[in-house]
Amino acid sequence: MSVLATPRPDAVRSAASSPVEFRLLGPVMVHDATGGADIVPAGSKQRALLAAFVTHAGVLLDVDRLAAELWDGADGAPPGNAANALQAHVARLRRLLPTPGDYGHVWISTLPTGYLLDLGGASTDVQRFTRRSSEGRAAVATDPARAAQILHGALELWRGPALQDCRRGPVCAAEADRLDEMRLTTLEALYEARLRCERHGECIGDLERLTADHPLRERFYDLLMVALYRSGRQAEAIGVYERARRRLVAALGIEPGPALRGRLESVLTHSPGLAAPVAPGVLDELDRLRRRVDELARQQLELTRRLNAATAGPQATGSQTTGSQAAGSQAVAR
Repeated sequence: MSVLATPRPDAVRSAASSPVEFRLLGPVMVHDATGGADIVPAGSKQRALLAAFVTHAGVLLDVDRLAAELWDGADGAPPGNAANALQAHVARLRRLLPTPGDYGHVWISTLPTGYLLDLGGASTDVQRFTRRSSEGRAAVATDPARAAQILHGALELWRGPALQDCRRGPVCAAEADRLDEMRLTTLEALYEARLRCERHGECIGDLERLTADHPLRERFYDLLMVALYRSGRQAEAIGVYERARRRLVAALGIEPGPALRGRLESVLTHSPGLAAPVAPGVLDELDRLRRRVDELARQQLELTRRLNAATAGPQATGSQTTGSQAAGSQAVAR
């Protein structure tokens, strides 16, 4: 096996404008924006190989690890000529990938012990999702409306289960589990942001479905209890806790955790903390209005002072003039 040359620096700069995006959030494919084409490997092994490469882009994957990814599990043990079979799959995958252009970039390099995918300037939908999810979650407490918009956009990148039809091997299975967890965390942040925006009524149906789809995920029950309580449905909020408890005890033999127990206590005691928080933007507007009222009050005092001075001036002058005239008349009389 030959070692392919490392791309030149000018080649890397040219690759920076690559229109190619590797997609794992759903069926595994490559999107080429140049012609608007989606390249989907036909065979399951081709898709698994592409997914493993993209998951570990820039990292050498040795032959044994890739062979285990393609042939372990339901497909049985790797064949005796696994290295040759793998080489054939890599060759077919190379032919499927978009032509990288004339700048010398190579998608898949063959190294002495395995293979390496170099993204160059290409992107992945996982990268976009990760950036948006992180940005949105960071903004939930300070700007929930903006956070909800960003998180919704992140979740729209999903076209189905992560690494769909490519989850048999250990590499892809581990990545799929990681991405699934990130998606659920993003969903939790999205509904927290919407609750902070006082959109509790529209959250209830979605959260009911999420608790049904993920019956052991306590955070969804927590959010649903808040949404119901703020909608004036305290008894139903308590019922959600009881439902969560039954499911956890039946499946895992454990009681709900301290966060969910604390939420129940808040609902039972009508804790003020359950009220929708005032958005930071509202607090800023209140501060601005207070400052404006203070400024207007100062202006009113100043205008009142000037009006009093202007009104008192002519009266004082008139009094002085009348007094002078009276004195003059008395002098003439003498």
